[in-house]
Amino acid sequence: MPGLPNSERPAQTLRELLAAGRYQEALGAYRVLAGADARQAPELQLIGATAATRLGDFSSGVSLAESALGLFRARADADGRMRTLNLLGVIAIENGRLDEAESCLGEALTLARQLGDGLMEARSSNNLASIADMRGRGELALSLYRVALLSYQRLGDRRGAVETYHNLGLTFRQLERWQEAEDATGRAVHHAEVMGEVALLALALTGRAETALGRGGIHVARREAERAGQLARQATDPVGEADVGRLLGLIELTAGDAEAALRVAEAARSIAERVESVLLQGECAAVAARALRRLGRTAEAENRHVEAVTIFDRLGAARLLKKFQQAWEEEA
Repeated sequence: MPGLPNSERPAQTLRELLAAGRYQEALGAYRVLAGADARQAPELQLIGATAATRLGDFSSGVSLAESALGLFRARADADGRMRTLNLLGVIAIENGRLDEAESCLGEALTLARQLGDGLMEARSSNNLASIADMRGRGELALSLYRVALLSYQRLGDRRGAVETYHNLGLTFRQLERWQEAEDATGRAVHHAEVMGEVALLALALTGRAETALGRGGIHVARREAERAGQLARQATDPVGEADVGRLLGLIELTAGDAEAALRVAEAARSIAERVESVLLQGECAAVAARALRRLGRTAEAENRHVEAVTIFDRLGAARLLKKFQQAWEEEA
């Protein structure tokens, strides 16, 4: 493959592609280099799994990560186990298996503390905070996010800081602490722009757009969301694209255009279902249900309502379930 160093450094090559946000290239390079050095097989599998996950290919991510975990366990490689468990936890969150995610991330956090790995401790804390937020434990989520953010700042990890600021913004929105949400999402966008990574900037802009919507800035929200959607498509990031579609659906509902809300929410739901992002599928179904009911399509609305409630209830996503049911009852 042009531009790749010799096969003595396959893992480093893939890490560099990941760090540059070139996930499609990293996955392609993994497939070329996978057999280059049997001693690096689990490391290569883990990097390939990470690239696949960031492209929304969770099935490939799980398959590669589980294979890597088995090899790391056989070699008594605690560092490899820790990193793989963290990734499996992230995928489990996306797939809606929150109990499994919590177990993987808890084990990863324990290993990180045993190994003195501050970066992985921050990542595991950040991911565990996301679960706490979904389960309606907002103050615990804020505490864990702040621990992660301090570690990222100390380590100079700008990517981690972007993701944590984005997550802080989400939790502050749920708590209706709007100024803090605005500050957090603004910082996320700033750091993402400095990094210049397209998918990361799309994520940060989505958060800032949703904060603007919550504060009544519908035109700003639409502009930011549309830009985020363009970037997510440019980055070949289906999860990011579906999340933007969910948000655009909410924006259209707020603007009073139920037809447009239904169109974008259903398109986003289809993407989420295809890539097996169960939680996002539920969120999109919730938006579609509200749009369908406004259009007088009662039976279809009820079907989507049941889908969303079933997903949120099965995942234990108490915060999302409460928020959806409250909106559903208010609009009855």
